[in-house]
Amino acid sequence: MPSEPSPAPRASGFAYAIAAYLSWGLFPIYWKQLAQVPPLVVIAHRVVWSFLFVAGLLTFARRWPEVKRALSQRKTLVALLVSTALISSNWFLFIWAVNTGHVLEASLGYYINPLLNVVLARVVLGERLRPLQLVAVGLAALGVLYLTVGLGVLPWVSLLLALTFGFYGLVRKMAPVEPLTGLAVETGFAAPVGVLFLLLVPMAQQGQLFAGTVRESLLLVGSGVATALPLLWFALGAKRLRYSTLGFIQYLAPTGQLALAVLVYGESFTSRHAVTFALIWTAVLLYAADSVRGSRLGGTPVPVTKPRRTQSA
Repeated sequence: MPSEPSPAPRASGFAYAIAAYLSWGLFPIYWKQLAQVPPLVVIAHRVVWSFLFVAGLLTFARRWPEVKRALSQRKTLVALLVSTALISSNWFLFIWAVNTGHVLEASLGYYINPLLNVVLARVVLGERLRPLQLVAVGLAALGVLYLTVGLGVLPWVSLLLALTFGFYGLVRKMAPVEPLTGLAVETGFAAPVGVLFLLLVPMAQQGQLFAGTVRESLLLVGSGVATALPLLWFALGAKRLRYSTLGFIQYLAPTGQLALAVLVYGESFTSRHAVTFALIWTAVLLYAADSVRGSRLGGTPVPVTKPRRTQSA
């Protein structure tokens, strides 16, 4: 395995990752339209319609044999069970945060997440950072710490969002399965639970497909595409990029969420938020500049990733 992904996959990895994180940055707009629907009901619809959408893609591409192979391999099966639990928890918490006026806390969680990615990349994947990249990580960490201290309380929503998505990304990067196949298995695991919830739990009656307004019903059905496509793009990007690099691209999502929280939904933006924003984006620019410089020098100064059979080249 080469120490750095080759230029073509790396370029497509950037494109996929940017598309995923821009989509997630605008997600509050979508979920705010379903504020009258209980979060658990929304999650149930998300997993059901996501599975149907992904199943359609698999059928069109004739890739169901890949799903069968993934289910027959114990290591892959366990990894995808874990990733299903992580992403389902993350979905629920994010929707709850958006629809209860905690978009800023959600955005803080996704500001913390890239720092967690860097730690996981170093500890688990063996990735190393150059000196300027370490400075960038330090600046970003300082910004997050400054904002966290300013809140005056433990930001549990932010921390849980960061932890669930950080470990989800790590599991998906290491799992020996193609992104579409993995997503099909994940949504396939969760879909039966969603169907049973909608059919059997009284609270779900408010959010079933034909019990609400036509607009809400269409949004619930559309949540499958809105959920599956960014996840697929994310998985494709994760397979092609260093995990630490992926973490810094992730700042696009919380920045979009922060902008929506302040400019659209009227949540307060203090001087502490401004300082945090400045520190984090300075870090992003430093990291990006050093990555470009390293690429021009051939990407050889520092070995990046220990060879693993479970990672894509």
